Amino acid sequence: MYELTVESQFDSAHNLRSYSGPCEALHGHTYRVQVSYSGDSLDDLGILIDFKRLKTALGEVISYLDHRYLNELLEFQQQNPTAENIARVIYEKMQDLIPGGVTKTMVWETPTSCASYWSE
Repeated sequence: MYELTVESQFDSAHNLRSYSGPCEALHGHTYRVQVSYSGDSLDDLGILIDFKRLKTALGEVISYLDHRYLNELLEFQQQNPTAENIARVIYEKMQDLIPGGVTKTMVWETPTSCASYWSE
């Protein structure tokens, strides 16, 4: 198998509803995002998928989240915008943009803490 990974980041604010602790208050993060795409065959040029195509799709998803209050987005009106749920939303949006979809999404809300989402 081959795997390509691209990375980006975005800034946004959120709060965790019904959370007992400081994260219940409005606060922000600079989220770091990695999206991976895998497959078992390369094209005639020796490419799995063009990095540019993957980066462009991720940029589209990131622009939807960047400098937003995440709780106001439709995806987070019923669910808290946790790192886990943000990773899932990015994963799902990438599926719509990249045929065959991505295999894994990782979202860091701090330099030492991340959540991943993938489908089996």
